[in-house]
This record gives sequence, structure tokens and C-alpha cells, in this order.
Amino acid sequence: MVDLGSYKVVGSYLFDFDKPRNILYKLARSKDTWERRTAIVSTLYFIGKGDVADAFNIAEILLKDDQDLIHKATGWALRSAGQNDRQKLLGFLDKHAATMPRTALRYAIEHLDKEQRDHYLSMKKVG
Repeated sequence: MVDLGSYKVVGSYLFDFDKPRNILYKLARSKDTWERRTAIVSTLYFIGKGDVADAFNIAEILLKDDQDLIHKATGWALRSAGQNDRQKLLGFLDKHAATMPRTALRYAIEHLDKEQRDHYLSMKKVG
């Protein structure tokens, strides 16, 4: 329910009615896992409209999250945003691949070619 509500209700409301998106940044910093997931999943609506900035900004906030549910959603958003702006995704990965959660990294690089996937996976620190 969070995923459908975030994308179709929250994301579309903020985008279609040109509302301030600062609520998403507040949710991204919440102690509640579902609020953090709402923040990143909501950006999928923006991404579908070609607007990727909030996805990358919120993903950066969530990089140190300890919940796998957040890692998966962050990776989805990054992968989707990268389909619209490959250079921005590659820049994000250049900066964060070594330290971002492995699950998020795996999802984010899914649509890259094998050489690029191997490159970013090799940056990942083991431990």
C-alpha cells in the first residue's frame, strides 16, 4: 500500500499540482521506515515525468539507511532515474558506489552494460 500510495497519490499530487516537495525531505529523515520509503517511492512519479533531481537528492539522504526495504526502493529510484539521465546516475555511482548498500547498488546498476556493472561492483568495499 505504501508503494502504490506514494507513487500514485503523493507523487502525483506534488507534481501535478506543483506543490512544494520539502515534505519528502522531511519524510526521508524520519525515524519511521515507511515514511522514508514513501519519500523515495514518491519520486518515481516525478521520474516518469522526466524530473530526476529529487530522486537523486533523496537517495543520497537514504544511503546510510539500515533497512533493506529502503535499500531496494532507493535502488529502484536510481535505476529509473538513470533511464532518464544516464550521466547523472553514473556521476552518483562514481561518488557513492563504494559505500552505498549493496542491495541499492545492485538495483541501481541493473540496466547498465556488463562492463559498467562490474566496474561499480568492484568499487564496493567488502566488510
